[in-house]
Amino acid sequence: MATKANPADVESIDAIIAATYDVISGPAGKPRNWERERSLFYPGARLMPTATVAGRNDVELAPQILDVEGYIARVEPLFEKSGFYEKEIARRVESFGSIAHVWSTYQSRRDPSDPEPFMRGINSIQLFNDGKRWWVLSIYWQHESTQQPLPKQYL
Repeated sequence: MATKANPADVESIDAIIAATYDVISGPAGKPRNWERERSLFYPGARLMPTATVAGRNDVELAPQILDVEGYIARVEPLFEKSGFYEKEIARRVESFGSIAHVWSTYQSRRDPSDPEPFMRGINSIQLFNDGKRWWVLSIYWQHESTQQPLPKQYL
């Protein structure tokens, strides 16, 4: 069963996107609120970073398909060692009925005061509204690289 969400986190598309970024952001060593993270995702939801294939270069990418627990296990050691603050810098939404697709461009910093982000990319986020709240069904993302700069229409 899913963790009960704070109604303010799931009342709108704006709210659930803001909560999704907020819950993973924080200084090095500060435990994230994983119960809050779990509460945003529909049971069985997936988080899919597009990462380099082991032993290959940045051009050869493949998705890693994780459930929420797999995502937490992947990022917890990274958040222990260094700060991570991710924020949305642009958004495109298409929706119909109970479903929405959000193209969310992000930038990541180790500290909010860093002058430049160390990474940018695009999250493809699928949302579902069950009539009571919004749920994240999946987040599929790719970071920007020299081979794949962010397109102007997503900035």
